[in-house]
Amino acid sequence: MEKKTPLYQTHVDMGGKIVEFGGFLMPVQYPTGVIAEHMAVREKAGLFDVSHMGELRLKGPDAVANVQKIITADISNMKDGEIKYSMFCNDNGGIIDDFIVYRCAADNYWLVVNAGNREKDAAWVESHLSGDVDYRDEGNDWGQIALQGPSPATFSKSSAMSSTSPPSTTPSSRRAPEPRRAHDPRPRLPDGYTGEYGFEIYCKAEDTVDLWKALLKAGEPEGLILCGLGARDTLRLEASMPLYGHEMNDEITPKMAGLPCKLTGKDFIGRDALVALGAPKMKRIGMKSSAAASCASTATSTRWTEKRSAGHPPARSRPISAAALRWAISPPKISRSASTSTPTCAAAWSSWRSCRCRSTNWSAKYIDIRTTLSNSRRNT
Repeated sequence: MEKKTPLYQTHVDMGGKIVEFGGFLMPVQYPTGVIAEHMAVREKAGLFDVSHMGELRLKGPDAVANVQKIITADISNMKDGEIKYSMFCNDNGGIIDDFIVYRCAADNYWLVVNAGNREKDAAWVESHLSGDVDYRDEGNDWGQIALQGPSPATFSKSSAMSSTSPPSTTPSSRRAPEPRRAHDPRPRLPDGYTGEYGFEIYCKAEDTVDLWKALLKAGEPEGLILCGLGARDTLRLEASMPLYGHEMNDEITPKMAGLPCKLTGKDFIGRDALVALGAPKMKRIGMKSSAAASCASTATSTRWTEKRSAGHPPARSRPISAAALRWAISPPKISRSASTSTPTCAAAWSSWRSCRCRSTNWSAKYIDIRTTLSNSRRNT
Protein backbone atom coordinates (compact mmCIF):
# COMPACT_ATOMS: atom_id res chain seq x y z
CA MET A 1 0.00 0.00 0.00
CA GLU A 2 1.32 3.42 -0.98
CA LYS A 3 2.38 5.78 1.78
CA LYS A 4 1.49 9.44 2.11
CA THR A 5 3.48 12.45 3.26
CA PRO A 6 2.00 14.87 5.83
CA LEU A 7 1.09 17.13 2.87
CA TYR A 8 -0.89 14.56 0.87
CA GLN A 9 -4.34 16.03 1.53
CA THR A 10 -3.00 19.54 0.98
CA HIS A 11 -1.76 18.50 -2.49
CA VAL A 12 -5.16 17.05 -3.33
CA ASP A 13 -6.97 20.16 -2.11
CA MET A 14 -4.67 22.40 -4.19
CA GLY A 15 -5.25 20.46 -7.41
CA GLY A 16 -2.09 18.36 -7.50
CA LYS A 17 -2.09 15.42 -9.92
CA ILE A 18 -1.20 12.48 -7.69
CA VAL A 19 1.04 9.60 -8.82
CA GLU A 20 3.00 6.87 -7.06
CA PHE A 21 6.71 7.58 -6.61
CA GLY A 22 9.12 5.70 -4.39
CA GLY A 23 6.19 4.05 -2.65
CA PHE A 24 4.52 7.39 -1.87
CA LEU A 25 1.53 9.18 -3.36
CA MET A 26 3.02 12.47 -4.58
CA PRO A 27 2.01 15.38 -6.85
CA VAL A 28 3.62 15.08 -10.28
CA GLN A 29 2.33 18.53 -11.20
CA TYR A 30 -0.20 21.20 -10.31
CA PRO A 31 -2.75 22.91 -12.62
CA THR A 32 -0.01 25.35 -13.64
CA GLY A 33 1.77 22.52 -15.49
CA VAL A 34 5.34 21.24 -15.57
CA ILE A 35 6.75 23.92 -17.88
CA ALA A 36 5.36 26.79 -15.81
CA GLU A 37 6.66 25.16 -12.65
CA HIS A 38 10.09 24.57 -14.18
CA MET A 39 10.40 28.16 -15.38
CA ALA A 40 9.15 29.55 -12.06
CA VAL A 41 12.08 27.87 -10.31
CA ARG A 42 14.54 29.17 -12.89
CA GLU A 43 13.17 32.73 -12.84
CA LYS A 44 11.44 33.22 -9.48
CA ALA A 45 10.76 30.46 -6.94
CA GLY A 46 9.08 27.08 -6.47
CA LEU A 47 7.94 25.06 -3.46
CA PHE A 48 8.36 21.26 -3.38
CA ASP A 49 7.20 18.59 -0.94
CA VAL A 50 10.13 16.23 -0.36
CA SER A 51 8.87 14.70 2.86
CA HIS A 52 9.07 11.27 1.24
CA MET A 53 12.84 11.29 1.74
CA GLY A 54 14.23 9.07 4.49
CA GLU A 55 16.19 10.13 7.57
CA LEU A 56 18.58 7.80 9.40
CA ARG A 57 20.32 8.87 12.62
CA LEU A 58 23.52 7.43 14.09
CA LYS A 59 24.43 8.68 17.53
CA GLY A 60 26.87 7.63 20.22
CA PRO A 61 30.56 7.07 20.97
CA ASP A 62 31.09 4.91 17.86
CA ALA A 63 28.91 6.95 15.48
CA VAL A 64 31.88 8.46 13.64
CA ALA A 65 33.61 5.10 13.11
CA ASN A 66 30.42 3.56 11.76
CA VAL A 67 29.60 6.44 9.42
CA GLN A 68 33.18 6.47 8.10
CA LYS A 69 32.90 2.74 7.37
CA ILE A 70 29.57 2.77 5.52
CA ILE A 71 29.79 5.96 3.40
CA THR A 72 32.20 7.10 0.68
CA ALA A 73 32.73 10.66 1.98
CA ASP A 74 35.27 11.48 4.67
CA ILE A 75 33.53 13.12 7.64
CA SER A 76 36.65 13.56 9.76
CA ASN A 77 36.95 17.28 8.92
CA MET A 78 33.27 18.15 9.26
CA LYS A 79 32.11 20.63 11.90
CA ASP A 80 28.79 20.75 13.74
CA GLY A 81 26.07 21.81 11.34
CA GLU A 82 27.93 20.95 8.14
CA ILE A 83 26.76 18.56 5.43
CA LYS A 84 28.31 16.52 2.62
CA TYR A 85 27.11 14.61 -0.41
CA SER A 86 27.96 10.90 -0.23
CA MET A 87 27.03 7.35 -1.23
CA PHE A 88 26.69 3.82 0.11
CA CYS A 89 28.56 1.24 -1.98
CA ASN A 90 28.20 -2.53 -2.00
CA ASP A 91 31.11 -4.96 -1.85
CA ASN A 92 31.50 -4.76 -5.64
CA GLY A 93 31.67 -0.97 -5.68
CA GLY A 94 28.15 -0.45 -7.03
CA ILE A 95 26.04 2.40 -5.66
CA ILE A 96 23.40 1.35 -3.14
CA ASP A 97 22.16 4.94 -2.79
CA ASP A 98 23.33 8.54 -2.79
CA PHE A 99 22.39 10.91 0.02
CA ILE A 100 23.34 13.88 2.19
CA VAL A 101 25.09 13.37 5.55
CA TYR A 102 24.63 15.97 8.30
CA ARG A 103 26.85 16.43 11.32
CA CYS A 104 24.52 17.55 14.11
CA ALA A 105 27.18 17.06 16.79
CA ALA A 106 30.50 15.27 17.21
CA ASP A 107 28.66 12.02 18.01
CA ASN A 108 25.41 12.65 16.10
CA TYR A 109 25.00 12.16 12.34
CA TRP A 110 21.92 12.29 10.13
CA LEU A 111 21.69 10.64 6.71
CA VAL A 112 18.94 11.84 4.34
CA VAL A 113 18.37 9.11 1.74
CA ASN A 114 16.22 8.65 -1.35
CA ALA A 115 12.54 7.84 -0.89
CA GLY A 116 12.56 4.70 -3.03
CA ASN A 117 15.50 3.29 -1.07
CA ARG A 118 14.38 4.10 2.46
CA GLU A 119 13.70 0.56 3.64
CA LYS A 120 16.64 -0.93 1.73
CA ASP A 121 19.05 1.69 3.09
CA ALA A 122 17.79 1.38 6.66
CA ALA A 123 18.25 -2.40 6.65
CA TRP A 124 21.67 -2.20 4.97
CA VAL A 125 22.99 0.39 7.43
CA GLU A 126 21.72 -1.58 10.43
CA SER A 127 23.37 -4.76 9.17
CA HIS A 128 26.79 -3.07 9.04
CA LEU A 129 26.85 -1.35 12.44
CA SER A 130 29.19 -2.29 15.26
CA GLY A 131 30.20 -1.00 18.69
CA ASP A 132 28.35 1.56 20.79
CA VAL A 133 26.01 3.39 18.41
CA ASP A 134 22.34 4.31 18.73
CA TYR A 135 20.71 3.84 15.31
CA ARG A 136 17.22 5.09 14.48
CA ASP A 137 15.11 5.26 11.33
CA GLU A 138 13.42 8.67 11.70
CA GLY A 139 11.81 8.77 8.26
CA ASN A 140 8.27 9.12 9.62
CA ASP A 141 9.18 11.79 12.17
CA TRP A 142 10.07 14.60 9.79
CA GLY A 143 8.57 16.80 7.11
CA GLN A 144 10.86 18.25 4.43
CA ILE A 145 10.09 21.16 2.11
CA ALA A 146 12.36 22.46 -0.65
CA LEU A 147 12.17 26.19 -1.40
CA GLN A 148 14.04 26.72 -4.67
CA GLY A 149 14.65 29.65 -6.99
CA PRO A 150 16.71 32.80 -7.61
CA SER A 151 14.24 35.35 -6.23
CA PRO A 152 16.12 36.81 -3.22
CA ALA A 153 13.02 38.52 -1.89
CA THR A 154 11.32 35.16 -1.42
CA PHE A 155 14.03 34.10 1.00
CA SER A 156 14.89 37.39 2.70
CA LYS A 157 11.36 38.74 3.23
CA SER A 158 9.55 35.52 4.09
CA SER A 159 7.86 35.79 7.49
CA ALA A 160 8.21 32.03 7.82
CA MET A 161 11.99 32.21 7.69
CA SER A 162 14.19 33.45 10.50
CA SER A 163 15.96 36.77 10.14
CA THR A 164 19.42 35.25 10.06
CA SER A 165 21.47 35.43 6.88
CA PRO A 166 21.65 32.30 4.72
CA PRO A 167 24.62 30.09 5.57
CA SER A 168 27.56 29.60 3.26
CA THR A 169 26.77 27.81 0.01
CA THR A 170 30.15 26.14 -0.11
CA PRO A 171 29.28 22.44 -0.53
CA SER A 172 31.65 21.29 2.19
CA SER A 173 30.43 23.83 4.73
CA ARG A 174 26.67 24.05 4.33
CA ARG A 175 25.08 24.37 7.74
CA ALA A 176 22.40 22.18 9.28
CA PRO A 177 21.27 23.49 12.68
CA GLU A 178 19.19 21.40 15.04
CA PRO A 179 15.39 21.43 14.54
CA ARG A 180 13.31 24.13 16.22
CA ARG A 181 9.64 25.10 16.16
CA ALA A 182 7.63 25.00 12.93
CA HIS A 183 7.75 28.71 12.11
CA ASP A 184 11.47 28.91 12.77
CA PRO A 185 11.99 26.09 10.27
CA ARG A 186 15.45 24.78 10.95
CA PRO A 187 17.45 22.84 10.01
CA ARG A 188 17.46 24.72 6.74
CA LEU A 189 20.39 24.92 4.35
CA PRO A 190 21.33 26.12 0.87
CA ASP A 191 20.72 22.89 -0.96
CA GLY A 192 18.32 21.24 -3.35
CA TYR A 193 17.86 19.16 -6.48
CA THR A 194 17.13 21.86 -9.06
CA GLY A 195 20.39 23.68 -9.79
CA GLU A 196 19.01 26.89 -8.30
CA TYR A 197 19.72 28.66 -5.05
CA GLY A 198 17.35 27.59 -2.31
CA PHE A 199 16.77 25.74 0.92
CA GLU A 200 15.71 22.32 2.10
CA ILE A 201 13.76 22.90 5.30
CA TYR A 202 12.95 20.29 7.95
CA CYS A 203 10.29 20.31 10.64
CA LYS A 204 8.42 17.80 12.75
CA ALA A 205 5.90 15.87 10.67
CA GLU A 206 2.92 17.35 12.49
CA ASP A 207 4.07 20.90 11.67
CA THR A 208 4.58 20.36 7.93
CA VAL A 209 1.20 21.65 6.73
CA ASP A 210 1.50 24.87 8.75
CA LEU A 211 5.01 25.46 7.47
CA TRP A 212 3.95 24.78 3.85
CA LYS A 213 1.10 27.27 4.03
CA ALA A 214 3.24 29.91 5.76
CA LEU A 215 5.97 29.66 3.12
CA LEU A 216 3.46 29.78 0.27
CA LYS A 217 1.68 32.82 1.70
CA ALA A 218 4.95 34.67 2.24
CA GLY A 219 6.33 33.82 -1.21
CA GLU A 220 3.30 34.24 -3.47
CA PRO A 221 3.81 38.04 -3.88
CA GLU A 222 7.28 37.25 -5.23
CA GLY A 223 6.04 34.66 -7.73
CA LEU A 224 6.42 31.50 -5.63
CA ILE A 225 4.28 28.62 -6.95
CA LEU A 226 3.76 24.98 -6.02
CA CYS A 227 5.83 22.45 -7.96
CA GLY A 228 5.59 18.70 -8.45
CA LEU A 229 7.87 15.80 -9.28
CA GLY A 230 7.68 16.48 -13.02
CA ALA A 231 9.41 19.85 -12.73
CA ARG A 232 11.82 18.44 -10.18
CA ASP A 233 12.93 15.85 -12.74
CA THR A 234 13.36 18.31 -15.62
CA LEU A 235 15.21 20.75 -13.37
CA ARG A 236 17.64 18.13 -12.05
CA LEU A 237 18.23 16.81 -15.58
CA GLU A 238 18.99 20.28 -16.85
CA ALA A 239 21.45 20.78 -13.97
CA SER A 240 23.19 17.44 -14.76
CA MET A 241 22.15 15.79 -11.50
CA PRO A 242 21.80 12.00 -11.59
CA LEU A 243 18.76 10.14 -10.28
CA TYR A 244 19.06 6.79 -8.54
CA GLY A 245 17.59 4.04 -10.69
CA HIS A 246 18.36 5.95 -13.89
CA GLU A 247 21.92 7.28 -13.97
CA MET A 248 23.08 5.07 -11.10
CA ASN A 249 22.23 1.76 -9.47
CA ASP A 250 23.90 -1.09 -7.61
CA GLU A 251 25.82 -2.13 -10.74
CA ILE A 252 27.09 1.36 -11.56
CA THR A 253 30.10 2.59 -9.61
CA PRO A 254 30.68 6.19 -8.49
CA LYS A 255 33.46 6.52 -11.06
CA MET A 256 31.15 5.37 -13.85
CA ALA A 257 28.52 7.87 -12.71
CA GLY A 258 31.13 10.63 -12.51
CA LEU A 259 30.38 11.25 -8.85
CA PRO A 260 32.83 12.35 -6.12
CA CYS A 261 34.45 9.35 -4.49
CA LYS A 262 37.95 9.75 -3.09
CA LEU A 263 39.79 6.43 -2.74
CA THR A 264 42.58 7.67 -0.48
CA GLY A 265 42.53 8.85 3.12
CA LYS A 266 40.08 6.34 4.61
CA ASP A 267 38.54 2.94 4.08
CA PHE A 268 34.86 2.24 3.38
CA ILE A 269 32.72 -0.64 2.18
CA GLY A 270 33.36 -1.12 -1.56
CA ARG A 271 36.63 0.83 -1.67
CA ASP A 272 38.85 -2.20 -2.38
CA ALA A 273 36.62 -3.18 -5.29
CA LEU A 274 36.75 0.34 -6.72
CA VAL A 275 40.54 0.41 -6.48
CA ALA A 276 40.77 -2.96 -8.23
CA LEU A 277 38.41 -1.87 -11.02
CA GLY A 278 40.55 1.13 -11.91
CA ALA A 279 39.41 3.67 -14.49
CA PRO A 280 35.90 2.94 -15.82
CA LYS A 281 35.43 1.93 -19.47
CA MET A 282 32.01 3.57 -19.52
CA LYS A 283 31.14 6.88 -17.92
CA ARG A 284 28.19 9.24 -17.58
CA ILE A 285 28.71 12.59 -19.27
CA GLY A 286 26.53 15.58 -20.09
CA MET A 287 26.71 17.73 -23.18
CA LYS A 288 25.82 21.30 -23.97
CA SER A 289 25.66 22.50 -27.54
CA SER A 290 25.80 26.04 -28.89
CA ALA A 291 23.99 25.00 -32.06
CA ALA A 292 21.97 22.07 -33.38
CA ALA A 293 24.61 21.35 -36.01
CA SER A 294 27.39 20.81 -33.49
CA CYS A 295 25.11 18.54 -31.48
CA ALA A 296 24.42 16.40 -34.54
CA SER A 297 28.07 16.18 -35.53
CA THR A 298 29.05 15.24 -31.99
CA ALA A 299 26.51 12.43 -31.81
CA THR A 300 28.05 10.77 -34.87
CA SER A 301 31.49 10.82 -33.24
CA THR A 302 30.54 9.11 -30.01
CA ARG A 303 29.14 5.67 -29.25
CA TRP A 304 26.25 5.82 -26.80
CA THR A 305 24.45 3.13 -24.89
CA GLU A 306 20.66 3.14 -24.78
CA LYS A 307 20.51 4.02 -21.07
CA ARG A 308 18.94 7.48 -20.90
CA SER A 309 17.62 9.85 -18.34
CA ALA A 310 13.96 9.85 -17.36
CA GLY A 311 12.94 13.31 -18.57
CA HIS A 312 13.59 16.21 -20.90
CA PRO A 313 13.96 19.90 -19.99
CA PRO A 314 11.36 22.35 -21.34
CA ALA A 315 12.32 23.81 -24.72
CA ARG A 316 12.24 27.38 -23.37
CA SER A 317 14.87 26.63 -20.75
CA ARG A 318 18.62 26.12 -21.15
CA PRO A 319 19.76 24.34 -24.31
CA ILE A 320 21.35 20.95 -23.78
CA SER A 321 21.90 18.25 -26.35
CA ALA A 322 19.72 15.18 -26.78
CA ALA A 323 22.74 13.20 -25.66
CA ALA A 324 22.76 14.75 -22.19
CA LEU A 325 23.29 12.27 -19.38
CA ARG A 326 23.71 9.30 -21.70
CA TRP A 327 26.64 6.95 -21.32
CA ALA A 328 29.80 7.30 -23.37
CA ILE A 329 31.90 4.21 -24.05
CA SER A 330 35.63 4.97 -23.94
CA PRO A 331 36.92 8.54 -24.47
CA PRO A 332 35.14 9.99 -27.53
CA LYS A 333 37.33 11.52 -30.20
CA ILE A 334 36.02 15.06 -30.42
CA SER A 335 38.12 18.02 -31.46
CA ARG A 336 38.24 21.18 -29.38
CA SER A 337 36.76 23.05 -32.34
CA ALA A 338 33.51 21.09 -32.17
CA SER A 339 31.89 23.81 -30.01
CA THR A 340 30.81 21.13 -27.56
CA SER A 341 31.57 20.83 -23.89
CA THR A 342 30.60 18.69 -20.92
CA PRO A 343 30.33 19.17 -17.18
CA THR A 344 32.69 17.51 -14.79
CA CYS A 345 30.08 15.46 -12.99
CA ALA A 346 31.83 15.67 -9.64
CA ALA A 347 31.92 19.42 -10.01
CA ALA A 348 28.31 19.40 -11.11
CA TRP A 349 27.31 17.90 -7.80
CA SER A 350 29.41 20.26 -5.74
CA SER A 351 28.33 23.43 -7.54
CA TRP A 352 24.98 22.81 -9.20
CA ARG A 353 23.47 21.22 -6.09
CA SER A 354 24.06 24.33 -4.00
CA CYS A 355 24.54 27.29 -6.32
CA ARG A 356 22.27 29.27 -8.58
CA CYS A 357 22.54 28.37 -12.27
CA ARG A 358 23.41 31.35 -14.45
CA SER A 359 22.72 30.77 -18.12
CA THR A 360 25.00 33.66 -19.08
CA ASN A 361 27.90 31.84 -17.45
CA TRP A 362 26.84 28.35 -18.54
CA SER A 363 30.04 27.60 -20.44
CA ALA A 364 32.19 28.51 -17.45
CA LYS A 365 30.92 25.42 -15.62
CA TYR A 366 32.09 23.07 -18.37
CA ILE A 367 35.40 21.70 -19.61
CA ASP A 368 36.48 19.72 -22.65
CA ILE A 369 35.10 16.17 -22.98
CA ARG A 370 38.52 14.57 -23.26
CA THR A 371 39.74 16.33 -20.14
CA THR A 372 36.59 15.33 -18.28
CA LEU A 373 36.81 11.65 -19.12
CA SER A 374 40.45 11.36 -18.11
CA ASN A 375 40.68 13.78 -15.22
CA SER A 376 37.32 13.99 -13.42
CA ARG A 377 37.73 16.12 -10.34
CA ARG A 378 36.96 14.69 -6.92
CA ASN A 379 35.73 17.21 -4.36
CA THR A 380 34.98 14.95 -1.42
